[in-house]
Amino acid sequence: NTVWAFATAAVAAPELFEAIAGEARTRIREFNPQAMANTVWAFATASVAAPELFEAIAGEARTRVREFNSQNMANTVWAFATAAVAAPELFEAISGEARTRVREFNSQNMANTVWAFATAAVAAPELFEAIAGE
Repeated sequence: NTVWAFATAAVAAPELFEAIAGEARTRIREFNPQAMANTVWAFATASVAAPELFEAIAGEARTRVREFNSQNMANTVWAFATAAVAAPELFEAISGEARTRVREFNSQNMANTVWAFATAAVAAPELFEAIAGE
């Protein structure tokens, strides 16, 4: 994932991010869960606003949340919260899926998930209870 590499290396490339956002929006159905999570993580980490891309990923991820592993779920909600992009339906879908699979989450994924829900001001008491029980 090119934007992941640029974000990880802290290399600013606004034109590249803009071009990738445009192309990714049209091909989001081809992305696997890790590609979706890595893409929003990269844009959030690089502080590059891409509301239409985030909206497209929120819609696709919401319908395919069962395909996501714990790290994909945690990184996705972290990215939306970090970028301050509201996606209540996505958070609701991830909350429902995550609470049934909480045992798959390591401590970092749990921490990132509850941080994201708190930062985004999305109430998820059943998810928080499930995580607290681990």
